[in-house]
Amino acid sequence: MEEYRMRPIGHIHSAYTETSQVPKGLGAEHTMEGVLEVLPEFVAGLRDIEGFSHLWILWVFHRADGYALVGGTPTDGREHGVFATRSPMRPNPIGLTVVQLVRREGARLYLGGIDMLDGTPVLDIKPYTSSIPMERLRRGWLEEAEKARAAERAGSGR
Repeated sequence: MEEYRMRPIGHIHSAYTETSQVPKGLGAEHTMEGVLEVLPEFVAGLRDIEGFSHLWILWVFHRADGYALVGGTPTDGREHGVFATRSPMRPNPIGLTVVQLVRREGARLYLGGIDMLDGTPVLDIKPYTSSIPMERLRRGWLEEAEKARAAERAGSGR
C-alpha cells in the first residue's frame, strides 16, 4: 500500500480546545472565528488570496485515534458509512471545511466559520469555487434527516 508524507503548512488558532465544543448535527452553525497562521516558508503561496471570500481548508484530525468504517452520527441516530459522514474516525484523518476569509495580515488568515480545534495542523488551502448550482446538489441521508426534523417541528407547532 502506498503512503504519502505530508507536513503542515500552518496551524489553526481557535477557542475550541475540546471536540465537544464544536457544534455538530442538524442545524449546527459554525460561527466561530479563528486564525490560520501559515508557516514562514509557505507565506509566498498566499499571494492574491485576498480576492476570495471563501476558502477550502484541508486539515488533520490530529486527536483522532483509529477509525470505524460504519458508525452513528449526532444527526439521525442511524449508522452510516464513514465516507457518507463528516466523522473524524477515518482511515486517513483528514478534515475539509469551507471558511470565510475575513482578512489577511501577513502570514495570518482571519477566518469565519471554523470547526477545528486549537493547534489543528493545516495541510492545504484552496479558493472555494463551485460551478454546481444549488438546485443540482443532493445531500443524501442528511437531506432525509433534515426533512424529518422539519416535519417534526411542523407537527409540534414550533
